[in-house]
Amino acid sequence: MKTYGGFLMSQIGRVSGRIWERLLKECGVDAFNGAQGRILYVLWDHEKLTITEIAKLTSMANTTLTSMLDRMETEGLVKRTHDKVNRRQIFVSVTEKAKGYQEQYEKICNNMNDIFYKGFSETEVEKFENKLRRILKNLEES
Repeated sequence: MKTYGGFLMSQIGRVSGRIWERLLKECGVDAFNGAQGRILYVLWDHEKLTITEIAKLTSMANTTLTSMLDRMETEGLVKRTHDKVNRRQIFVSVTEKAKGYQEQYEKICNNMNDIFYKGFSETEVEKFENKLRRILKNLEES
């Protein structure tokens, strides 16, 4: 049986990335790009995270993440602090500037979800996302 799952997921990623960047631009969000938005998204849900935790939650490589965090710190979106007990441990958190974008970002997320799931029932969305989680788990265990 010939399958197209990986190819289709790759295409979806590219097309949705272009739409995401367009939505950011249309909403006037120019302080960060889509990939940096993923970092902010996980940080908004947590008080602070280590780089390793962010990498796991965003599926980004540590090296990519480190350079992105450098730029985001320069832009005043994130700050890094050393753990008081273990000075080698560094935590990343969002700044007040970044918090100011959260509501706008969530609106863009909702808009993207409307585009993504147009014509899907809630049951279809739930089943689809459960299958995606299974695929992700399979990939992570490989």
